Amino acid sequence: MNFNIYLDDQTGQQLNHVAKQEGESRNALVRQAVSEWLNRHGKSQWPDEVLAFKGMVSATGRLQPAEPALE
Repeated sequence: MNFNIYLDDQTGQQLNHVAKQEGESRNALVRQAVSEWLNRHGKSQWPDEVLAFKGMVSATGRLQPAEPALE
C-alpha cells in the first residue's frame, strides 16, 4: 500500500540524515516508525475478560479484590 506524507523541512532533513547514517531508505525508516507506533498504541494484548477482572468471591462470600499492579 502506498501513502504520500508531507513533512516539515526540519523533519525531512533529519530523516534524510538518519537514513544516510543508518544505510536505510527513508521509506524503510518511516515503515519501521509506523509499525513501532502501532505496536505501542494498538489493541491491548490482554483479553477483555482479563481486563474486566475485579476480584474473586471468598469462602465467606466477600469480594477479594485483585492485587494492585506493580509498577
